[in-house]
Amino acid sequence: MASLLDRYKPAILSLPQSGEWTKRDLLTNAFRLASEDRLAMYYAPHNEWINFDARVVIIGITPGWTQMKIAVRTAQAGLMAGLPEEEILRCAKREARFAGSMRRHLISMLDCLGLPKRLNIRSSRDLFGEHTQLLHTTSLLKYPVFVGERNYTGANPEIGASPLLSGQALSSMKELGQFPDAILIPLGKAVERVLIQMAEQGHIEQTRILWGFPHPSGANGHRQRQFEENEKRMRSMIHRFFR
Repeated sequence: MASLLDRYKPAILSLPQSGEWTKRDLLTNAFRLASEDRLAMYYAPHNEWINFDARVVIIGITPGWTQMKIAVRTAQAGLMAGLPEEEILRCAKREARFAGSMRRHLISMLDCLGLPKRLNIRSSRDLFGEHTQLLHTTSLLKYPVFVGERNYTGANPEIGASPLLSGQALSSMKELGQFPDAILIPLGKAVERVLIQMAEQGHIEQTRILWGFPHPSGANGHRQRQFEENEKRMRSMIHRFFR
């Protein structure tokens, strides 16, 4: 799919080059892709870059405010430096994917499941650094979605109840067909529900999907309990997949 970076280049370059951006800077008509009732979808560049060599694909619900801000800031720096478009998108992906506490929680859980051993790396932290070629991250909703100014969490409305969200999710998930040899890790139940539908329809092999992985957001207060309930089964699945 063609990148939208060129379309949003003027808006990105018009942003302040210093200081902290607020939602008044980015959640504007200049960056809005689409809206529906209280939902609004905005542009961010990082999910437009795809790592086709990945062995692990992690699928979130949608980029949040933190990821959007980092991705756009990275793109602005790349545009001002005159970098090629693909390099800008790659850098935005590297910097923004699951940034903040989500990345720390994600690394901790993947390490507990023994993923580094199966990939012959020291820690899942290396997926975001030295061994980034093994990882691809994406989202059901490729571009950031907000309810008012709050991050969309997969509920109220559910994806299937919204023409805007369901259409975007189906379009984005075609991307998963480009990773026939990668394990798929859906983050949270909202993402899982969509992948279950895809598996039932024959679009994805169920044996490739790591069921039961909790969303790593700090806002998910049930994260640890959900992980412990499913840890043994997920560990076994990872072992079988990489055997």
